[in-house]
Amino acid sequence: MENFEPKATRDLGLGTGEQGQGRILEESPLSPPNLQSPIPKTQLLLYLIPIIGFFPSLWTLYRGQGSREQLAISRLSITLALTWLLGYLLLSTGAATSDFFPLRLFILNSFLTSGYFLVSIWLILRLTQGKSGRLPGFSTLAERVFGKYLS
Repeated sequence: MENFEPKATRDLGLGTGEQGQGRILEESPLSPPNLQSPIPKTQLLLYLIPIIGFFPSLWTLYRGQGSREQLAISRLSITLALTWLLGYLLLSTGAATSDFFPLRLFILNSFLTSGYFLVSIWLILRLTQGKSGRLPGFSTLAERVFGKYLS
């Protein structure tokens, strides 16, 4: 008669007979979903990839869905990328229009770009080690600026 039991009672281990007793169930379709599911590390790491991570971060903030950690990392990623882009454009424009300091401005531009990539890699390494993905100045700036408009 076990074949004629409703599937829900068989999955929950409530069926009659000896096979229904003592079963350990991991998750059944009728149980509530796990509300505290951990965030995949790969998704957080994707947000911190230089230049490329800007787009998934922007999408996450635009939708407004995600955990607190996802939104914080997304804000930080967008702040870093926009700061780098603004500095890059200003230094490039200054180097192109300047008669006196073009080489120095190009060198500063390369330092800025290298710094952006190194900070992103450092944050990725910190996340893989299980540490916080916050930067003291940029995280608070990101929460103040993008917390209002994109969350």
